[in-house]
Parts: sequence; C-alpha cells; structure tokens
Amino acid sequence: MTVRSRSPVTLETLSIRGSNIRYFILPDSLPLDTLLIDDAPKPKQKKKDALMARGRGRGRGRGGPRRARTARGF
Repeated sequence: MTVRSRSPVTLETLSIRGSNIRYFILPDSLPLDTLLIDDAPKPKQKKKDALMARGRGRGRGRGGPRRARTARGF
C-alpha cells in the first residue's frame, strides 16, 4: 500500500471504508481470463414469455372497486 508522501508498505490484509481507493495494481501472475466475467448484454425475453412468467394475484395497487367481505369479515 502506498500512502501519499510516505514510503510503500506491504500488508497481507486491509480494510477500507468509503470511496478512498483510486486504483490498484494486479500481479502479472493472476489468471485474468478465468477470473473476469463476460459483460456482454443478455438476450431479452420475448413478450409472450415475459407475460406468462408474471404472477397473478391480489397485490396490484389500491384503486378500483372494493371487494365484498365474506361472512368471516376478512
């Protein structure tokens, strides 16, 4: 780790809070091809499939006509 205006220090572990990291240097021996993920855009679902996947039920907002109560009062 290198702190401004000081000599570099080697640390095994380090914990930093906030957005204090400017950049970090990775070792050349690190296999980046196997560690990095592919950030290609994922294919979108077709509209027909997307509509079928949605759940149906009560929780669709508060507007609309009120439902009649049953004998139990629920």
